Amino acid sequence: MPSAAKLRRTLAASDPVLARMIDELGPMSVGERERRRSTRPPRDAFGALVRIVVGQQLSTKAARSIHARLAALFDGEAPTAKGLLALSEADLRGVGLSGRKVEYLRDLARHVLDGSLELDRLDELSDEEVIEEIVAVRGFGPWSAEMFLIFHLRRPDVISGGDLGIRRAIQLAYGLDEMPSPEEVVERAERWRPNRSLASLYLWESLAARPVEEATLVD
Repeated sequence: MPSAAKLRRTLAASDPVLARMIDELGPMSVGERERRRSTRPPRDAFGALVRIVVGQQLSTKAARSIHARLAALFDGEAPTAKGLLALSEADLRGVGLSGRKVEYLRDLARHVLDGSLELDRLDELSDEEVIEEIVAVRGFGPWSAEMFLIFHLRRPDVISGGDLGIRRAIQLAYGLDEMPSPEEVVERAERWRPNRSLASLYLWESLAARPVEEATLVD
């Protein structure tokens, strides 16, 4: 596998705007982004998917707060499928989850426990197959699956055209009059292959210095 420095050089050579971004922001990776934000995302697949559901439709700050309260119900550990189903709706609503998100989390837990979503084998599947498996669970759309691919499975060539943070970052970086459509994001990202995940990280990070909170698409 190419070194991190070579990946940055390859991405920079594909796009002068990203080249300036890379020069300004320095080395970037999923781990580096977590370090800059002092976050410790769940290392297990179920915990990662729970965190993604919590983050749907919310700012980063609000999602982090709700997830922390949810983790407190598990003594600070990542939730388990069995443990989550053992909690009452009142318990889950009490940490700030909407009724719909409670339903999504319970459906996720049931899929895991009955074996219809085999988390242990997701890493063996292609990106497209992982997306197909995840979107079969209620409340999980393409954005959720793409976030799982980037941040949990660390797949190198994923772009989420519908992510509002990426769309806003592109608008600002390229001086566009309005945010590009999801289709335009995917089309623009073709030049970044096979490093679209790295490009995504730089685009998200480029918003950090601006008074604009990251946002996400509703799945």
